[in-house]
Amino acid sequence: MVNNKFDVIVVGGGAAGMMAALTAANRALSVLLIEKNRILGKKMLITGKGRCNITNACEDVEELIKNVTKNSSFLYSAFYGFTNQETIDFFNQIGVDTKVERGNRVFPVSDKSTSVVNALEKDLKRKGVKILCDKVKSVVTENDCIKGVLTEKNGKIEAKSVIIATGGVSYPATGSTGDGYEFAKNLGHTVTDIIPSLVPVEVEEKWPYDLMGLSLKNIEITVLNEKGKKVYDDFGELMFAHFGLSGPTVLSASAHMRPMESGKYKIVIDLKPALDEKQLDARLLRDFAKYMNKDFVNSLSDLLPSGLIPPIVELSGIEPHKKVNSVTKEERQRLIKLIKGITLTVKDFCSIEQAIITSGGVSVKEIDPSTMESRKIKGLFFAGEIIDVDAYTGGFNLQIAFSTGVLAGRNA
Repeated sequence: MVNNKFDVIVVGGGAAGMMAALTAANRALSVLLIEKNRILGKKMLITGKGRCNITNACEDVEELIKNVTKNSSFLYSAFYGFTNQETIDFFNQIGVDTKVERGNRVFPVSDKSTSVVNALEKDLKRKGVKILCDKVKSVVTENDCIKGVLTEKNGKIEAKSVIIATGGVSYPATGSTGDGYEFAKNLGHTVTDIIPSLVPVEVEEKWPYDLMGLSLKNIEITVLNEKGKKVYDDFGELMFAHFGLSGPTVLSASAHMRPMESGKYKIVIDLKPALDEKQLDARLLRDFAKYMNKDFVNSLSDLLPSGLIPPIVELSGIEPHKKVNSVTKEERQRLIKLIKGITLTVKDFCSIEQAIITSGGVSVKEIDPSTMESRKIKGLFFAGEIIDVDAYTGGFNLQIAFSTGVLAGRNA
């Protein structure tokens, strides 16, 4: 049985919650961190493919802001109050050595998310934060002021401040099941529409489904809307899946496909962005000269991954067993256009359970951006994904969690 009175209660033991608890504890406050899972940081453990992309080492706060796709101006105080460099310094200080990889992504040198979560948990214990594995049923208020929380196993626990850091609804197996949204609604807050973000997409064409698991590196994608206008482009990695497309470029692109409507967006893939059409033609002519007596279907192995050759041959309209030396200039030009612009039609986002983050949450109009305190309930604070802000992949969403967590912890 825990004490039934604390200065600060933090609900949710993820990135934002742990950082909020640590920050409040640094102010010599009594802090209780409540997590319904048996372990802390369950979602952090699977981020960055199990390596935990802690933050992004971009140059300054303005660059961080540019990578926030929704309500970015709300985060100025949070980002300036606890910057990405301060995040890196903080983790170095608690024993997590970091490194910077492509796209300025910051990872632990260990390449293990466990080293990040373990270091945070160790620091929580060192700072005297009490950790309770229990489920919060409701947040208790009186005359629009915080009084504490009601838990499943430990009953009512009193507090002067409560920080809700329960995450969104993506990856529900990690405990992100939207509890915080219900707490917020019950306390009179507006929760905006919850939709998946940084999520794989389903496509109408069937041939990508047969390429499940095939990963393409150094490709370029362009997202076009129904008017053919470019809404996003990116360079990097793409992966085919049994439902359509995934991979870092597609996940980031999904943040720009709003509102989602079947057939509204097309993804154009340039398989050889480093070559213009003239250079690609010269490359093809060299390969065709090398394989001049072979069938067309057997002439592309130097240029394309083997799994991609059958659909490309089919889409090109060139007879697979036509001899390479018989392929016409017109057919070759058609092939070049295809390699530089495979077009797929987006049918829908995959389910929110497959999303990296949730878009939507507690309205930023009802939260003070300089403190993270509710404008409706005194002593109630929000941190992390529960707030209606989200960003691209690359460590930006964890930086939001850390920055808003610190701000809430400083003011609770």
